[in-house]
Amino acid sequence: MVIGGIAAAHGKTPAQVMLRWHLDEGRQVIPKSVTPSRIRENFDVFDFRLTGDELSAIDALDTGVRGGPEPEDVTLASFGREIPEA
Repeated sequence: MVIGGIAAAHGKTPAQVMLRWHLDEGRQVIPKSVTPSRIRENFDVFDFRLTGDELSAIDALDTGVRGGPEPEDVTLASFGREIPEA
């Protein structure tokens, strides 16, 4: 509920909080959407900033454990189907 709580405190969606987090951390953000309302929502992140405590709370969610397979393990043999090039 960390992200949801921060979103509620700012009157934003969890997705907007994550976009703002990326910006506040100095990262590039390239959201993907084709829905006009979502595109507008993605741009509506410049009227608030996350506090130091909020940034730290989001950073603390990183356990350092990968949630998916190691990139080198994503192969035709391990998945049984063609993996398109990215």
